[in-house]
Amino acid sequence: MYVWSKRIVIGLLAAFAILSAVFLVQGYPGETSVLKVHTTRWITMNYAGLVIWIFIWMIDQARVRGKNVWLWLVPFLFAPLPVLMVYILILQRRAKT
Repeated sequence: MYVWSKRIVIGLLAAFAILSAVFLVQGYPGETSVLKVHTTRWITMNYAGLVIWIFIWMIDQARVRGKNVWLWLVPFLFAPLPVLMVYILILQRRAKT
């Protein structure tokens, strides 16, 4: 069953790029953060756990389909969400007969 459509993925990738650009422009150099250190560590720990969990899922999906997941590791470390969306689209392609 194919859940992801190209239109959804392109829209999500565009939204990710726009939000990333807004995030980079919003920060003022030399200004201190209003987040507490504890909150920042908690968010970072949860994000790291989620990234590890998703990559383990990617390994499992690649093994089921007979694909190589290790080629995706480096791009996944730099931008997990866009790489995951592209990975899912590629895995959903119909096999050539």
